[in-house]
Amino acid sequence: MKARSSDYQVVEGHCAGPSVCPLNQVAAGTTVCIKELVAAPEVRDRLRELGLGEEQHVKLLSGRANVICQVCNARLALSEQLARTILVEATPADA
Repeated sequence: MKARSSDYQVVEGHCAGPSVCPLNQVAAGTTVCIKELVAAPEVRDRLRELGLGEEQHVKLLSGRANVICQVCNARLALSEQLARTILVEATPADA
């Protein structure tokens, strides 16, 4: 997994400013747009196969022990560790 510095900011559960933040850092109920996948290549490929690719809009349903999100009319549960590798940006409606 590629290391990335914490160059993101979260304010009241939403990505703040033009920067991105990990999916596990946004508040439940927030719709975001995936901007970058920073996992190993085989994990990135699998995430894309599941519909979690760049520019995909995702709604976070729950952010507890597992992150549950809705993408392409399906609900997916992700570990917190995996959700950290999905960098997202607030959508205009949530900005």
